Amino acid sequence: MSYLRRASPLHAARAGVGAAYCAAIVLAALVIGNPLLLGVLALAVLAAGAGAGAGARVARSLCLSAPMALLIVIVNGLVSREGLTVIARLGDGGPFGQIDITLEALAYGAKEALVLVVIIGACALASAAVDPDELLRSLRRVSLRSALTATIATRMVPLLALDARRIGDAQRCRPDPAGRLAVMRAITANALDRSLDIAATLEVRGYGCARRPARAYRAWSRHDLAFSVCAVAIAVTALTLPAPFSFYPSIHGSFGASTWISAAVLAVAVLAPFAQRRGVAR
Repeated sequence: MSYLRRASPLHAARAGVGAAYCAAIVLAALVIGNPLLLGVLALAVLAAGAGAGAGARVARSLCLSAPMALLIVIVNGLVSREGLTVIARLGDGGPFGQIDITLEALAYGAKEALVLVVIIGACALASAAVDPDELLRSLRRVSLRSALTATIATRMVPLLALDARRIGDAQRCRPDPAGRLAVMRAITANALDRSLDIAATLEVRGYGCARRPARAYRAWSRHDLAFSVCAVAIAVTALTLPAPFSFYPSIHGSFGASTWISAAVLAVAVLAPFAQRRGVAR
């Protein structure tokens, strides 16, 4: 996952606002218990990725989360002992006791799987559309050293991964290639050498005695306001939904008009900021 520079409303908004917008989607996924609303939220996140020019990235993340989502459904169906509607009796499971798969356990597992899908999609959207350098710059006045450490770490991870691939390729080209342990030892030694070089460079350049920078004022744009308002709308809608959805001991919830209205409000709140395309080019 890496930042993709695109001409989109989410890229045009400041990094803090974009991160808050994605965090509001994650909050909604954690709070909402209705599977219909979670499904609508997952589709809205996919559409938001397309609006941000990162549709392929978000879709790929959703595809990668599918096996984990399926595993959650299977494990919850096998482990959960709650629910009244038994759809399969697998007999004695030894130390696990009688294994009965209930409809309620599978439905609850499917709901938790949807939560995982939405969270992964929102994180993929944030990694593709929120500039990490700008986000860390906004934290300089809070803690300069922490922001500097996070910035170096985010920059070093892909570099160390590239070093690992190069060392692995070089080992495979040898007549008698070394084992995995030798490759890991070389990668670890290289990472430690790089860390010492970076520490010495930062000390020479005076980062050890750096002070908190002055506040830099930046006027809010239409995209900042739009995503801020929609982030608040997403959080408020998720926290003030009508009657909750319950799975145990039996499935009980609403799929009536109020649920569909809430789903529409969520979808509009997620997608509305992308309707404004003016001023997206940088």
